Amino acid sequence: MTNPTHSKAQTDNTIHSDRPVLVFGASGYVGTHLVPRLLEQAYKVRAAARNRAVLETRQWSNVDLVEADALKPETLDAALAGVDVAFYLVHSMAAGKQFGRLDEEAAANFARAAERAGVRRIVYLGGLIPKDADSEHLVSRQVTGERLRAGSVPVTEIRAGIIVGPGSAAFEVMRDLVCNLPIMITPRWVRSQSTPIALDNLLDYLIGVAELPEAAGGIYDAAGPEMLSYQQMMRQFGEIVGKRCLVIPVPVLSPGLSSYWLSLVTTVPYNIARALIGGLKHDIPADDRPLRALIPQQLLNFRESINAALETERRNAVAARWTEGALMFRDYRSDYAFYAKKAGGSAVTSASAQAVWDQVAAIGGKNRYYYLNPLWTLRELLDWLAGGPGLNHSRRHPTAVRLGDIIDSWRVVGLEPERRLTLQFGMKAPGAGVLEFEIDPEEDGRTRVTATAYWHPAGVWGLLYWYSLEPFHLIIFKGLTRAIAERAEQAEA
Repeated sequence: MTNPTHSKAQTDNTIHSDRPVLVFGASGYVGTHLVPRLLEQAYKVRAAARNRAVLETRQWSNVDLVEADALKPETLDAALAGVDVAFYLVHSMAAGKQFGRLDEEAAANFARAAERAGVRRIVYLGGLIPKDADSEHLVSRQVTGERLRAGSVPVTEIRAGIIVGPGSAAFEVMRDLVCNLPIMITPRWVRSQSTPIALDNLLDYLIGVAELPEAAGGIYDAAGPEMLSYQQMMRQFGEIVGKRCLVIPVPVLSPGLSSYWLSLVTTVPYNIARALIGGLKHDIPADDRPLRALIPQQLLNFRESINAALETERRNAVAARWTEGALMFRDYRSDYAFYAKKAGGSAVTSASAQAVWDQVAAIGGKNRYYYLNPLWTLRELLDWLAGGPGLNHSRRHPTAVRLGDIIDSWRVVGLEPERRLTLQFGMKAPGAGVLEFEIDPEEDGRTRVTATAYWHPAGVWGLLYWYSLEPFHLIIFKGLTRAIAERAEQAEA
């Protein structure tokens, strides 16, 4: 921890209840949980993300939703207008090799915009930095904090390692490995040690430092009460969820090979896995004594943190449309993967959104699926042979849909006419799936229709199931959306 420096600070840096606080990066896993925690404490909240539609799925009440991107400076002034405290939670790990440069640029843009808006404080969630760090991800998190501090707005930085909560990449890798593989031949980084912190404890720290004037300008380590290896964490997780796993570390897997291995046996995207491994290969101790002295609280140990994470999932099970990790789209099974495997296709048409919607809403039943119907029929036959509802070709109405409708083996679980239809997969399979259709206007007046399949695998069989069907998905969904576009144009001709 570094001592707070008050040379840039204004005399009052506490949160003012009459001005909103901004959660920038509210669609991420920390932001998704920070917003309701702030609401519980009666703060006025503005939530910002690159895609406003993702924020709408959170179904928050009394939250000002804003679309803003730190890499697009022109979007920041509206997001920061009138803001008292801004929580900066964004990173560019999913962007690939250039994420370090993008993180630095985004932070500099945000610092300048916060200064223009008269923001009183920025609270930044960074990462713990080991002394011998050579990870581009960890170095980027450090540089991001420096770029934010280069502005005139006081910055409080909280540095955390592994966060134990639903959606955290490190936690979800752990869940997938334990639930998917009874025997793991793992890279040696599973022996590296760190101090995992419960998401609930981290949220209390983030809000706590924002409320304290003496925290302005400080950099604080946040940690849980235990120093554990990733291997020890996986074993404890397995004991809690009733999965026995044998871990055999080997020294021969490079970070690059480890990343490919993780992307194959887990659902965490490759770029995030690569950045994560860059940090996991180090022992990451933390000195959290200054932060504990500033904000005393009961810290959860690792077992308690896992139980709290699983309970958080159960409390937030229902969503209006497919949302990453939503338990209702994982058959209410916490051992199914949080992140989904995805495949899809899209097409653009001159037809109106209403005409496209009419075709989407009529899918299934006697109308069938518009493209490569024999493949759909083959899958339905296999399901029927396994005792499933695959050959039930029926729907309540030939063209109209409503929530709860059964369309063949699908259930309608999300419905926004002329915008979105969400169908939950009902055939027998090792996992849980969703097929979602989205209709979006193009700038040139045309309409885009997109079909995306999301699959939350259950164990190694769920992964193998997905990989066996993935080549067909790439063909089917491109053809399906083209067929919908063509039928919509013909209907309006």
